[in-house]
Amino acid sequence: MAITWFLFLSFVTSTLLITSHHSAAEDDRKVYIVYMGDTPKGDDVSVSSLHKNILQQVVGSDMAPRCLVHSYKRSINGFVARLTEEEAQEMAGVDGVVSVFQNQKHKLHTRRSWDFIGFSQKAKRSRVESDIIVGIFDTGIWPESDSFDDKGFGPPPAKWKGTCHVSNFTCNNKIIGAKYYRLDGNFSSDDIISPRDTVGHGTHTASIAAGGLVHKASLFGLGSGTARGGVPSARLAVYKVCWMDDTCPDADVLAAFDDAIADGVDILSVSIGYPADDYFRNSIAIGAFHAVRKGILTSVSAGNDGPYLETVENFAPWTLSVAASTIDREFSSKVQLGSGHIYEGISVNTFDLKNETFPIIFGGDAPNRTAGFQESSSRRCLPDSLDTSLVKGKIVLCDGIATVFEALTPAAVALYAGAAGVVLQGRHRIAGDDVPDVPSPLPASYLSVEDGSKVYTYINSTRNPIATISRSEQRTNRLAPYVAGFSSRGPNPFNPNILTPDLTAPGSEILAAWSPIGPVSFVERDDRAAAYSLVSGTSMSCPHASGAAAYVKSFNPTWSPAAIKSALMTTATTMSPDLNPEAEFAYGAGQINPAKAAYPGLVYDVDEIEYLYFLCEQGYSNKIVKIIAGGNSSCPPKMGIDGTAYDLNYPAFVLSASPSESINHIFQRTVTNVGSPTSTYKAKVIAPKGLKITVDPSVLTFKSLGEKLSYAVTVQGMIDHKFMISASLVWDDGTFQVRSPIVVYVPS
Repeated sequence: MAITWFLFLSFVTSTLLITSHHSAAEDDRKVYIVYMGDTPKGDDVSVSSLHKNILQQVVGSDMAPRCLVHSYKRSINGFVARLTEEEAQEMAGVDGVVSVFQNQKHKLHTRRSWDFIGFSQKAKRSRVESDIIVGIFDTGIWPESDSFDDKGFGPPPAKWKGTCHVSNFTCNNKIIGAKYYRLDGNFSSDDIISPRDTVGHGTHTASIAAGGLVHKASLFGLGSGTARGGVPSARLAVYKVCWMDDTCPDADVLAAFDDAIADGVDILSVSIGYPADDYFRNSIAIGAFHAVRKGILTSVSAGNDGPYLETVENFAPWTLSVAASTIDREFSSKVQLGSGHIYEGISVNTFDLKNETFPIIFGGDAPNRTAGFQESSSRRCLPDSLDTSLVKGKIVLCDGIATVFEALTPAAVALYAGAAGVVLQGRHRIAGDDVPDVPSPLPASYLSVEDGSKVYTYINSTRNPIATISRSEQRTNRLAPYVAGFSSRGPNPFNPNILTPDLTAPGSEILAAWSPIGPVSFVERDDRAAAYSLVSGTSMSCPHASGAAAYVKSFNPTWSPAAIKSALMTTATTMSPDLNPEAEFAYGAGQINPAKAAYPGLVYDVDEIEYLYFLCEQGYSNKIVKIIAGGNSSCPPKMGIDGTAYDLNYPAFVLSASPSESINHIFQRTVTNVGSPTSTYKAKVIAPKGLKITVDPSVLTFKSLGEKLSYAVTVQGMIDHKFMISASLVWDDGTFQVRSPIVVYVPS
């Protein structure tokens, strides 16, 4: 009996040890994307079997079924699996695998705007605009919005192969497809498990790109006018990859690309991103590469981490990277003190206090000491730092706010603490350095440093300081357009000789549709319901460019993504470096001009093989290039591997240089005639002192449409004690002016 119990206890102990070890291993597993390049020829079953076999090589046949999360097999080859760090490293060495990277979580990059850029409701329209399908990757969409009414629309185009997830959702002839993705299954209690938008962001971006005309739209009376998208007659396909936790996981983004490419979209609009150090360890760059191979241009937001240099997040040359600029409208809100002094700040403040005054207190005088906070935290109104008993029913002055995201925090903190309003100080009176406005969750005004200091002085000069905050009023921004301070800047962090961002589009205080269950201010306790809202960010500029790209494609349905991108860049309206000292690294080629972009005269086209050669120049091996592209693609012999890309046929010229060395470089370019069948273009160069720029030949004579001619640009000189020098080349035939920026700069 004793032996029997001994054996039983030994068995139980060993079983517990094995189970414990297994649980520990499970706890160590994280979700990884295994990217394998081009889709293999064959059916879905064989692709899935291939993925399972590869996974079994690393984790074993018993674990493989539990570890496999998802297989990409429609447009992209790869899969999602739960792996330990050691298994991920082993997987990266498996034959046929391009990259293995952890499932990072992208973040959202959060209208008179079309009229402001010269694109009125009366702009010429193509008869095939209703055949254009714009895909939106975002938080979903609110299908009942007036912006997505399908009255007058016929059935979806025959090319459409997508579907509609009908759980708590109905598509129509405007929204012809809608899907949602959450491969890890981690939904929050506030999520609606359908393509329906619970945030508002996706509804907003979709309506900017392709929303219908809605008259008398406004945010509680602010910004009143006609809300409309760039291509009101186009169709929408919605891919919900972002959720209430403000994240958009890589695995879901890549699954959406896998579907969207096969579904038949024409343009993709992706207002999300995060910093990456490799094109093929980033789901957006990977997906956009496979999209461009199928003739689909992906428009991406540059990011909201400006005005600092080298902060741009989406920079692959096969995408259209979009910065955010202002329009000639802004909103101001006044702070009136008990002393009678009035100070004007910026704010989207829909609350009307009707001149009622409230006690005003400096946040630094109300620290939540019970929770361990000191004045250094409460003066900036950091989360939980305010003592509710001291600020409830009062207006709070918060110090040192620098960005839109920092500005939202004290407003939310003040709301949660029961404050009657909030005054923020820290804004600089410099164009391009203003914090963008998003609707505040309580009465608010954002003052300059100087005026904020005067309010602080007043608070300390009287025993019972009082103040009121006025409802926002619309005023004219006479300096517009300039790139907003929040918009991420170049240069390109991965390739110094590719201009990034490519161009800019309106992204400040944009009125567009909203989800009525999405917090207007992005603050959870803000229970106001709105059908339209005013929001700022490169998330808003991206769909402007997406709509413009769709407009160009409607007139030129056979053009490649590179040709459409070229048309948008070479016809962009030039902007002033006086308002943005980062110049092209802030606004790229300039501000989009859709009406001109449909007829650019010449385009710089790039085919798939040129992008592959670009990857070879970046140092990607011949083996990797073959896997990515499939077939017999390979790097050409004697290809230089120096990380440069001077001769990618790109509509801009960028050269990184040393301040102590003379410059002497030749760029090669080829242009395709899409203007007049017979035409002669002459080169016009505008260059500052210190740079000598010559073009050979300086005259291009075309005899037919579609004809291609090549030329060389030689840049000589020195950068003398400057960060960057800007110049330009314009090809002019008397009808079309085809402009390309030329930038020489010293890398940091």
